[in-house]
Amino acid sequence: MELSSYFSLVGKYKYIIVIIVLAMVIASYFIVKNLPDQYVSSTQIATGIVDASRHLLDSKDNPNAQQDQINREFSNLTEIIKLKKLVDNVSYQLIIHDLSSPAPFRKLNHKFKDLSPDAVKHALLVYRAKLQNGEPLSLYSADEKGLNELLISMKYDERSLRKDLDIERDGESDFIRITYSSENPELSAFIVNTLSKEFISYYTVNVKQNESNALDFLSKLLEEKRNTLNNKKDSLQQYKIKNGILNVEDQAKDIFAQMLIYNDKKIEAERNIQSYDGAVKAIDNRFNPKDRQYIESTISQYNQSITNTADQLRTLNDEYVHSGFNPSYKPALDSMQKQLTAQIDNTSDKYITNPLVNKDNLVAKKLELEVTRDLAKYSVQSIDKELADLKAKYDRLVPFDAKVKTYESDITIASQEYLDVLNKFNALNLQSNFSIKLMQVEPATPDVAEPSKKMLLIALSGIGAFVICLLILFILYYLDDNIKEPIDLVNATQLPLLGSLNLISGPKLDLKKLWDVENQQKMQQFKELLRSVRFEIDQELKGGKVLGITSLVAGEGKTLVATSLAYSYSAINKKVLLIDGNFNNPTLSKTIQPKLFVEDYFRNNSYIERDNSSISVLGNRGGDITLLEINDEKNIQREFEDLKSRYDIILIDLPPLDSLNQSKEWLLFCCKAVAIFETNKGISRSQTQYIDYLKHLNLKFAGWVLNKAAIRNHSKQSKH
Repeated sequence: MELSSYFSLVGKYKYIIVIIVLAMVIASYFIVKNLPDQYVSSTQIATGIVDASRHLLDSKDNPNAQQDQINREFSNLTEIIKLKKLVDNVSYQLIIHDLSSPAPFRKLNHKFKDLSPDAVKHALLVYRAKLQNGEPLSLYSADEKGLNELLISMKYDERSLRKDLDIERDGESDFIRITYSSENPELSAFIVNTLSKEFISYYTVNVKQNESNALDFLSKLLEEKRNTLNNKKDSLQQYKIKNGILNVEDQAKDIFAQMLIYNDKKIEAERNIQSYDGAVKAIDNRFNPKDRQYIESTISQYNQSITNTADQLRTLNDEYVHSGFNPSYKPALDSMQKQLTAQIDNTSDKYITNPLVNKDNLVAKKLELEVTRDLAKYSVQSIDKELADLKAKYDRLVPFDAKVKTYESDITIASQEYLDVLNKFNALNLQSNFSIKLMQVEPATPDVAEPSKKMLLIALSGIGAFVICLLILFILYYLDDNIKEPIDLVNATQLPLLGSLNLISGPKLDLKKLWDVENQQKMQQFKELLRSVRFEIDQELKGGKVLGITSLVAGEGKTLVATSLAYSYSAINKKVLLIDGNFNNPTLSKTIQPKLFVEDYFRNNSYIERDNSSISVLGNRGGDITLLEINDEKNIQREFEDLKSRYDIILIDLPPLDSLNQSKEWLLFCCKAVAIFETNKGISRSQTQYIDYLKHLNLKFAGWVLNKAAIRNHSKQSKH
């Protein structure tokens, strides 16, 4: 696809494009000339969103979160301004003004201009009631539906007002700008001011009320959670008082520590008992039976005092164990131990042993060890008793611990709920204290008319029409599969191209007069292009003399090309034989009216006389006949050999390829074949079989000749 072809198409329809553009410009002029001037009014509402004091609520570590929050708040405010409820209130006030004021903004529509005073009074009553209650008109009511139609006719309805209403944040500032455009400056200012007041009133009453309701709800919920938490704490405290529990966990740790101490003491006492038993046994082994008998009889009078002291020592030791090995008992124990030792020593002083044997120290030591061993045994018994008491106390704490943990878990949950509600309450309370405070900076006032855009609209209409025309032509050009350029034909068929011939303008010429002097100027370019085609054909023939000229379908101009090639070859002093091989449509024979015909020559071998123009013509009578029906292939080949000996070039005007059998018979005797294709025609799906046939001819097919082409620079035409 070449853009040059597209520009040629545009040039072809340039006058139509100019007419369409002019018509659009004229129509636009008459449409926009009666448009009223536009008056724009605007106002600004200060929000306080970007106030530095509000940054206390935002995260300093994440400035993007702050900016996102600001953008969301501005977006919420602009959407609130666009609420149908607020726009409806503006609509009611507009229609109330026009129905009750002697200077309305707009006149009533012709459908409602004849309203009676009672009807107007009723309409005002309904509109004011709707405005006061903030209710929309119900389309299910016939009366209110008619009042809604009145709003629509005045273009005061919500959809009409929003069309010319612009609400946006003013750059990166703290202001929201409300702008309205209409044909009346006072109307524009009224709408902007009314909408601003309605918005500020709605926000103050409803949004603040919502915050107050939320705070009241959270306050009640906070009080409820606080009471629940206090009740849980009181229940735990009462349970501890009732069961004498200070701290279950600490008490359990203390008891367990005491049990460990008693276990250590018990192990130590048992180890001492074993030691004392061994020592006593060793002393006994050093006495013979007579000595032990004597000792037992001698010391019996002293056992009573030792026993009494040992009992006192055992009692004091029990108290020491029961006190948890309190160090305050240690001095008394040591004193009692010394007394017991003195009494044992006293037994040795009374000669209780055998006078002949000096074993006083062993006897005293044995008595001391036995007493100490007995005290250790008593200590073990006391320790076991204390361990049993501690175990009982520890077991008694287990159910208390489970119950206390249940209470503490409930207190933890209640405390977390209380803290969550408290955080929400504090955040909402802080937000409400720092919430935005809306204020209209200055009321909108009627302004002068906006610069007229009528000329711009007219110009845009002309430009738009021009662009649309170009677009339509481009679409048509893009969807057009017709062959317009030589390269298109080569790409579509993948077959070579010999050259192009231009379209001969003017009325259809007679083939006999085509090369006369009076047509020399008209045929000049055609002749030059034909010479180029003739040269390419000679290069393809390479000494061959028979050239078949065909086309895909009839009407492509192959007869004209065949005749023109005959004149072109005769101009270089070639002996030319032109054969009309198209039996179905013998146009060449009808035009030139030759004296000899194909049917006669190939049957009778008649001699062909050359005419004055050095071109011999062999015509045909037409009809339902083919070449091989005239004579067999061998005889016809022999006749062609004879013709090739008498002529320099033989040109055969073949039937089109859609009569494929007839073309095939002639092509048997041709050295080369040339196909003529008329420009601005496409290749249909049914014609692809003819393209395939030409490809199967291989080297026998010389190439295409594009006929009736738009030649811009014929000097550049060459074989592709």
